[in-house]
Amino acid sequence: MPVDFQDLSADRGQKWREDLRAALAAKERSALPRVKMPELAPAERIKGFREVNSGLNEEMAVREAKRCLDCITPSCVSGCPVGINIPGFIKRIEAGDFLAAARKLKETNALPAVCGRVCPQEVQCESKCVYHKMKKPPVAVGYLERFASDCERSERRAAGAAAPVPGAEAANGSRVAAIGSGPASLTFAGQMARFGFRVTVFEALHELAGVLSYGIPEFRLPKGIVRSEIAYLESIGVVFERNVVVGKTLSMDDLKSQGFQGFFIGSGAGLPKFMHIPGENAIGIYSSNEYLTRVNLMRAYQFPEYDTPIVRGRRVAVIGGGNTAMDSVRTAVRLGAEKAMIVYRRSEEEMPARIEEVHHAKEEGVEFLTLTNPVEYVPDASGRVKQMKVQNMELGAADDSGRRRPVAIAGSEHLIDVDTVVVGVGTDPNPLIPRSIPGLEVSKWGTIVVDEETMGTSLPGVYAGGDIVRGGATVILAMGDGKKAAEALRDFLRREFPAG
Repeated sequence: MPVDFQDLSADRGQKWREDLRAALAAKERSALPRVKMPELAPAERIKGFREVNSGLNEEMAVREAKRCLDCITPSCVSGCPVGINIPGFIKRIEAGDFLAAARKLKETNALPAVCGRVCPQEVQCESKCVYHKMKKPPVAVGYLERFASDCERSERRAAGAAAPVPGAEAANGSRVAAIGSGPASLTFAGQMARFGFRVTVFEALHELAGVLSYGIPEFRLPKGIVRSEIAYLESIGVVFERNVVVGKTLSMDDLKSQGFQGFFIGSGAGLPKFMHIPGENAIGIYSSNEYLTRVNLMRAYQFPEYDTPIVRGRRVAVIGGGNTAMDSVRTAVRLGAEKAMIVYRRSEEEMPARIEEVHHAKEEGVEFLTLTNPVEYVPDASGRVKQMKVQNMELGAADDSGRRRPVAIAGSEHLIDVDTVVVGVGTDPNPLIPRSIPGLEVSKWGTIVVDEETMGTSLPGVYAGGDIVRGGATVILAMGDGKKAAEALRDFLRREFPAG
C-alpha cells in the first residue's frame, strides 16, 4: 500500500504539537514552589501535646498536586515499601476528587493517615522524585497522603458509615491470625480482609496499634488518628482481641485448634537496650521505651485527667540520635524541662532521625551535644543521678552501617549536670513468641528468620514482619513486610486449601 506522505506529515505535526504542549505544561508545573506545611509556633506547641503539623487546606493540596509532572515511569513508586500508586492518588487530588484519592491510597495502604504523618518520605518516595535531577524540591507526597486520608476520615465521620473497601474480594471463610497489633500486623490484617479472609489480631496490651500507641507522641501522631484507622479495619471485618499474650495465655496449637489456618507474627521489638556503663542503675535513668510508654500509652500527657507517674526532670539528657530519641527529648520539653539535651556519639549528619524532627527539636530549644558519648553516670547520696561523665568523639572510617565510626578522644572526659537521663539507643526483639513456637528459626540477635521475598518463616503457613524480623526499623518498612506477607499467605492458603 502506498504511503500518504501528506497524512504522515499531519500526524507528525500533531505529535509535535502535543509534545510541545506537554513540555510547556511541565515547565509551568515545575515553576510552582513546593508548599510549606502549616505548623504551630514553637512557643505555643511546647506548652502541650497538640499536633505540631496542621495539615494542608484544599487550595494548598491542589496546588501541590499540580507540581506532579506525570512521569512516564514514576520513580517515586519504587521508593515506597507498600507500593502506593503515588501519581494515581495525586492526580485525583489535582482534579479535586479527594475521596477518590483516598480510595486509591487504600488499595495498597491500610494506614495512610499514619504514613502521611510519620513516614520518612524524604528518604523513600520523595527521594526518587524527578525534581531532584532539576535541583528542585520534590513533590510533597507525605503532605498529600495525609491530606487525602484526613478528608476521607472526615467524610466517614460525617456520614457515620464505613468507606467501601477498594478491590475487596468475596469472603472465603478461611481464618488467619496476626500476633501483635503494630503497623506490620495492621497492614497484614487489612490486606487479608480485602482478600476475603476472616482475620483476628491478638494484642497482649489493653491498647491496640503497638508502637503507634505507646511509642510515637501525640504531638507527632494524635491517638485519635490511630483509633480511626483501627475503626476502619474493624468496619471491614478485622477482629481485635486485647489482653491476649500468645505464648502464655494462648499457644500456637490453641489457635490452630480454633480453626486458624495461617499466621503472621508482628510482635515487635519491645526490649530496651542500655549501654552497660557504670552508674546505669541510678534513680532517674530510664529507657525511651518506658518513658514514652508512660507518656503515650498510660496518658501522662493528659495530666491531670490521667495522674500517671512520670518523671519531670529539670535537666534532661536523651542518649541517641534516632526518631525515638527525638520523641523523648521533645516530650521532656513539654513536661517542663528547663534544659533538654540530645547526646549523640556521631555528628548531626549521621543522625538517623528525620530531618523534620531534628529541625522541630531545635526550634523547641533542645541542645544538641554531638560527637559526645556517655561513659559513666554519677549519683548523689540518695542514689539519684546528678551528673553524667561524657567523652568527646571524632569520626573515623565507615562501619558496617555505612556511617563513619565514632572514635573516643583520649583525655576529653568531662561532667554534665543532669537529673534525668533517657536512653534511646534502640530495642531488642520480644523473645516470648520465638521461644514459644517449636521449630521457628531465630537469628543470633533474637529476630525471626524469614524469606525476604515472602516473609515466610521456617514453618509452613507462618509469616513474620516488622521489628521482630528487622530488629528495629521504620513504620513504613514494617507495613511493607505486612503487605508482602499477606500476599504470600493468600497464595499459600489457596494452594493448601483450594476449596477454602
